[in-house]
Amino acid sequence: MSQPRYGIWIPVYGNCGAMNHPMEPRDASYSRAKKLIQLAEEYGFSSTLIAEHIINPRNQEFDQLETWTVAAALAEVTNSIEIIAAVKPLLFHPVVLAKMALGIDAISNGRFAVNLVSGWFMPELQKSGIPFLPHDERYSYSQEWIKVVKELWSGERVNFQGKYFQINDLCLRPHSVAQPHPRVYLGGESESAKNLAALEADVFFLNGRPLEVVREAIADMKKRVRTKPKPLSFALSAFVIARCLATSRFASTTQAQAQAEYEYLLELTKADDRSELLKGVEPEVVMFKNMAKYPGLGSNGGTAAGLVGSYDTVAARLTEFVEVGIDTFMLQFQPFATEMKRFSQEVIPRVRSLQLIN
Repeated sequence: MSQPRYGIWIPVYGNCGAMNHPMEPRDASYSRAKKLIQLAEEYGFSSTLIAEHIINPRNQEFDQLETWTVAAALAEVTNSIEIIAAVKPLLFHPVVLAKMALGIDAISNGRFAVNLVSGWFMPELQKSGIPFLPHDERYSYSQEWIKVVKELWSGERVNFQGKYFQINDLCLRPHSVAQPHPRVYLGGESESAKNLAALEADVFFLNGRPLEVVREAIADMKKRVRTKPKPLSFALSAFVIARCLATSRFASTTQAQAQAEYEYLLELTKADDRSELLKGVEPEVVMFKNMAKYPGLGSNGGTAAGLVGSYDTVAARLTEFVEVGIDTFMLQFQPFATEMKRFSQEVIPRVRSLQLIN
């Protein structure tokens, strides 16, 4: 069994859990992103994800970190960590995006990847005067869009005539450092999203969900039509709360401490007004329809993955996810820097030990 990869969500909205925490005020600045990614690299994390929004979906008055300028800057100030930039095709013409991605790929020496997101927050497009296509059409648009981007990444001369894009005799240089092209991540819970991921993605992102749900989702994805020779890999989003009481010999006490921290953070989130977010969600987005089934803390499923408990409990659950097919964990913490360090020092070594035993 290979060792999993660990990544972090850059807190582009300000925070990944409660928007305001006594030890972590809301901060969506580049300086914070830079500090966190450099710490993540130092602590042994191998990947990072930068979500994309034009405006903060939680509150338009809050700061929102811009994805692509930040990705380029972070590529320059890091040495080994993979940098994944989310992209919404409706915001970028594929020629422009392909060229930007090739630039960051070069800056990072092949450490750059994209997370294809067809979009769910209507106001950022509507207020910008950009047509918000119906749900399934967004995925048709995204499929044609990523085909164009991949062809341009190849370095070959491209002639493409599609429903949405017409590319005539265009060649981008230099071609990508990453071969055959930068890695493509894609997530989603709708049939359209899953089918597109099976066809075009290298890695399928799953939202935080219980183990059995993840097992079934992976089995389902493996049955879908795939035109690529390389098998699809799988990544899981999760919010981690891991604890250990040095003065206690009882696992139940440690579990209670982790649960108490979860309840504390959940109480803090009650001060966060989510009305603007929920009003802006496109009604057909399956992820938000499923939120009531899997309540918890953090974005994209967060604590629904069950990574709340003692160091040993969290390590064991991570190992179970690896056994069903998860290669990469994209993690959230709060307070971010403190809990990321705790995870690196206490949980990752336990996962290694469990895998050696198994």
